[in-house]
Amino acid sequence: MQSEIRDISLAPSGARKIEWVERNCDLLRTLRTEFRETLPFRGLRIALSVHLEAKTAFLCKVLQAGGAEMFVTGSNPLSTQDDVAAALVADGMEVHAWYGATEEEYFSHIRHVLENRPNIIIDDGGDLVNMIHNEMPELIPGIIGGCEETTTGINRLEAMNRAGKLAFPMIRVNNAACKHFFDNRYGTGQSVWDGICRTTNLIVAGKVVVVSGYGWCGKGTALRAKGLGARVVVTEVNPIRALEAVMDGYDMMPMKDAAGVGDFFITVTGCDKVIGEEIFPLLKDGAILCNAGHFDTEIDMACLRSVALEQREQRKNIMGYRLENGRWIFVLGEGRLVNLACADGHPAEIMDMSFAIQALSAKYLVDHAGKMTEKLIDVPPEVDRGVATRKLAFMGKKIDTLTAGQEQYLNSYNL
Repeated sequence: MQSEIRDISLAPSGARKIEWVERNCDLLRTLRTEFRETLPFRGLRIALSVHLEAKTAFLCKVLQAGGAEMFVTGSNPLSTQDDVAAALVADGMEVHAWYGATEEEYFSHIRHVLENRPNIIIDDGGDLVNMIHNEMPELIPGIIGGCEETTTGINRLEAMNRAGKLAFPMIRVNNAACKHFFDNRYGTGQSVWDGICRTTNLIVAGKVVVVSGYGWCGKGTALRAKGLGARVVVTEVNPIRALEAVMDGYDMMPMKDAAGVGDFFITVTGCDKVIGEEIFPLLKDGAILCNAGHFDTEIDMACLRSVALEQREQRKNIMGYRLENGRWIFVLGEGRLVNLACADGHPAEIMDMSFAIQALSAKYLVDHAGKMTEKLIDVPPEVDRGVATRKLAFMGKKIDTLTAGQEQYLNSYNL
């Protein structure tokens, strides 16, 4: 099938972006060299649905170097960069994605990628896996397995597995220590504020920032807000995470109470309607809302559009909504992932680790094809630790090693 992209003439711009990423991704460069020699994916087709920007593109090139035939789409209509998509087509990949796709176009792109009958799935949010099971089950016999990048996708996979519906093995890449400790905390923490600051051109110091959800993404977002000089309020439903946020020095209150004091609101929960109909009238005039969870449901955008008396674009990626009480509230990036809809996503060095985990997990699937008895698989510890060891070496850092006596001590019950 022919690729579906905006404009192939944009390829040189996308190639320059990818080249910049390559310069800053030591792990992936090393894996590309190894894969060129060993060709672990020779003769296999990989379907990939991840935010389609330069770092994802480099992952695609690494997998292609390993012999894979790549079929690529995005995982969010506002995160696809058209020049990067064009660059991948110029490199011989089949790509179905463009910026600003409608919901119908987005799922059409997903479907067209899957029509190539992939052997391996690399997913971000679960849309590939979901469509295979619900609409294209005839593909299942040809699938070795897949990898899932994000918390939301893993939640969907775990629900499918509990219901006995998951039909092939999936590796929980997001659960790897080298993924969620760094990508979710440091990557999200920096890229969320990159998107907010780029888009609003407003100061953060002295403002009240409300972070909804204190998982790893929320921890990183709150930490960076504090570093920028904000007073941080956290909202949570989990008492243990709430207690952790309080111990970390943040205020804790229900969203109904936070609504009246917050200047910036960032949802990072993976749930829906975190800020909804009953919260909108309570917000301060001029409150700025954005989302850093995977789907655009954490802020109830459908409700907001229906209750607003007036809508007006204030700046690129900022839409204002005037409520019945006369107050204006502003939403960034249409309530989609602010770090990708309004910026370039996580730093290259962070995604170097996450995508190295992806590439090595895909190789693990191939190496163990037909031998996996579980449907949900954690990243093997040797892969996780191996990525950390390589990353430290590239950073010029060394660590201690246990002596034989120390190992015996730690593994002995008779101390």
